[in-house]
Amino acid sequence: MDLVVVLVLSVFCLLLLSLWRQSSGRQRLPPGPTPLPIIGNILQINTKNINKSFAYFSKVYGPVFTLYFGMKPTVVLYGYEAVKEALIDHGEEFSGRDVSPLSEKTNKGLGIAFSNGKIWNVMRRFSLMSLRNLGVGKRSIEGCVQEEAQGLVEELKKTKGSPCDPTFILGCAPCNVICSIIFQKRFDYKDQDFLTLIEKFSENLKIRNSLWMKILDVFPALIDYFPGIHNRVFKNASQARDYILKEAKEHQESLDMNNPRDFIDFFLIQREQDKNNQDLFTLDNLVITVSDLFVAATDTISSTLRYGLLLLMKHPHITAKIQKEINLVIGRHRSPCMQDRSQMPYTEAVLHEIQRYIDLVPSSLPHVVTGDIKFRNYLIPKVIHFLLRSTLLFSYATISYHSYNPHLNTDTHTHTHTP
Repeated sequence: MDLVVVLVLSVFCLLLLSLWRQSSGRQRLPPGPTPLPIIGNILQINTKNINKSFAYFSKVYGPVFTLYFGMKPTVVLYGYEAVKEALIDHGEEFSGRDVSPLSEKTNKGLGIAFSNGKIWNVMRRFSLMSLRNLGVGKRSIEGCVQEEAQGLVEELKKTKGSPCDPTFILGCAPCNVICSIIFQKRFDYKDQDFLTLIEKFSENLKIRNSLWMKILDVFPALIDYFPGIHNRVFKNASQARDYILKEAKEHQESLDMNNPRDFIDFFLIQREQDKNNQDLFTLDNLVITVSDLFVAATDTISSTLRYGLLLLMKHPHITAKIQKEINLVIGRHRSPCMQDRSQMPYTEAVLHEIQRYIDLVPSSLPHVVTGDIKFRNYLIPKVIHFLLRSTLLFSYATISYHSYNPHLNTDTHTHTHTP
């Protein structure tokens, strides 16, 4: 009986503490729906369509509003104007990254995606410089992409037109491109090391997007004391780390300081030359940075390819116009190249429209402000998290087609949709 009384009193005190924290904090933050004790606004949010909930809240409370995920307040900036004002006019103050408890344990504040301050600045600048030197964003990487595109086509041909799930194949192609940049090697789609690497990163990404991870973000104490699939993240991260470290050691043995071959070589050379930041250019930071590049490159591109194929299947009249332009400009006996873009305005426009329509990362990654800031007459403290949701109500694909290519008899415009 005494134990029951203690439990009831503990729960009651916890509820009072939650109500006090929420009421004291809400006075200084932007308006928002009234949160419940402990669980916050979770029951008021459509977890299957968070964007729909954000759109509703923005109509009620304006483009800047506060939601509670558990007892953690989060400011949401909804709409192009609010996001632009935050990231452009106050870019430095809004540049902080919110690191979840699980990411803190796996990334340890290193890499690019979940780091802040000096580490983020140095690693971001170094990675951009190294990737540009390796041809990313330039014509010099075109051959690598063309080779992988051809390999992707060959894999699809093996299905012989029968129904299939292309998710795995569409994930292998961008992963192989990033492998050529990081490891200077292209893997066969059946290579065991390659398959293991993809499996570990894909599984971790899937777990991180699960409901259980959202619960752990709200109640981080569960990570250390409860079993669950989050422990699988640690195991997968450890196995991926072992493979990247093995590659790094092989690179060290054959390193030519004057002739870097790939991203790992650039990192190892920078580690030797940059005496002021030797504490940053460690093997641990190399592993986390490479992992960030893998996830950022493979998941976004493979998802875009998958959604793009789905949209083209749903709109065969658009697909027919693209095919007509491809036949006219490229033909069937060579691979497309960057120079073809200027002669293929319709295809270019559809690609932009696909990227707009699918809304790939609708809320970006969670951020924090780097210091207390007054934004639109609201005081946002340094400890407050915020989400970005930019709604693009225009379309890249609304272009005059005949003005570019008078030889084709097609519609002058594509149709726009607002998701």
